Amino acid sequence: MRRVVVTGMSVITPLGDTLDGLYGNLMAGRSGIGRWTFFDDERVYAKVGGDLSGYDWKARLESLRPRLPEANYLRARKLMRGAPFSTRLSVLASVDAWLDAGLGFDIDFTRAATLLAGHNLNEHYLLRNHQVFMESEPDWIDANAALLDLDTDHASSVSEVLGCRGASYTMGGACASANIALRAAVDEVRHHGHNVAVMTGAALEFSPMGLHAMALLGAITTRSFNDEPTRASRPYDRRREGFVPSHGTGTLILEAYEHARARGARIHGEVLGCVAMSDGNHLPNPSPEGQAATIRRLLEDTGTAPEQIDFVSAHATSTPLGDLSELRALRSVFGKHAHKLKINAPKSMLGHTCWSAPVVETIAGLLQMKHGQLHPSINVDELDPEVDLDICANQPVAHRSELMLKNSFGFGGINCCALWRHPASVA
Repeated sequence: MRRVVVTGMSVITPLGDTLDGLYGNLMAGRSGIGRWTFFDDERVYAKVGGDLSGYDWKARLESLRPRLPEANYLRARKLMRGAPFSTRLSVLASVDAWLDAGLGFDIDFTRAATLLAGHNLNEHYLLRNHQVFMESEPDWIDANAALLDLDTDHASSVSEVLGCRGASYTMGGACASANIALRAAVDEVRHHGHNVAVMTGAALEFSPMGLHAMALLGAITTRSFNDEPTRASRPYDRRREGFVPSHGTGTLILEAYEHARARGARIHGEVLGCVAMSDGNHLPNPSPEGQAATIRRLLEDTGTAPEQIDFVSAHATSTPLGDLSELRALRSVFGKHAHKLKINAPKSMLGHTCWSAPVVETIAGLLQMKHGQLHPSINVDELDPEVDLDICANQPVAHRSELMLKNSFGFGGINCCALWRHPASVA
């Protein structure tokens, strides 16, 4: 079975759009959460989030231009002019990660797959066109809406700009989407003849209606921290009241180990396995039993003893039930060893980037493994009395991690967990 490593990474988040910028802000304990600016409607209960709606995609593309072949740059510029917000971010992150991998543009692109994580991605774009259709003249909607409404347009846009001609498709699994897509990308390299897979977790382009619906569901914060948005995302704190939605995109370039080694590539880490299971429940109720079963199967499939795991990049969304459910699952799987784990909550600073969260947070985790420093879980002012594990509360922690568990759990009982090895141990 072919080994699969990461040779390229890129992020666009409220905490930074470079690897160094993201890592530095995480280690400093900074929050990327503010007031939403892309709409102004007092009727909407959701007031705070990680807002990238004003992101300067043109400037970012120009910054990449010197390292791009002119033909690829021109394709990207033409495509992105008419693309929705989220598609633009997917293309930018994918191009940046490809350049980070140093692959060049003369490889066998029939063996380069393109996988896009997420669904219902262009929510606000669709709503705006619907409003034009209903309230003014139907012919004034975007003439390309029939194409751009489709989630598959993301993967197709990425493959067009880069030139990839291998498998191309979109995977959806709510907030576990990017780990579901990681699992598929690993399979493409291990079993389907691809040497490279571009795996991008797309940004969910929230609409005011979608945010309001999540507020009505009771899933997101709407009350206590509207005037102090940087304090709103607070996993493990007694006053947490729901997750904080956030824009964010991340890309991993996954590569067959022998292919990467033959070209002398820098390796960011190795994915040892990724397991998906479900709770058999369509509701957004986290299940400690289902989460524990997923982690156990991951350890079994990778031949890993629980005592070998030292770091957990937690799902930890800042919901009253979800944070405790995950900790209960970890205690169930790891027993006494759970108290030796280092656990942190990237969403305390990033907010919840939803479909892309697993890949954005995996990149954050691989950077922490590289530097031997774990970022804090911030906003822990009054620890929930049930939280008795080491959550790196409020302060960074010096720790060399050998194996990282990355948890992701989505609405509808979708559980997907991945196991990662420190880049220095990849030999």
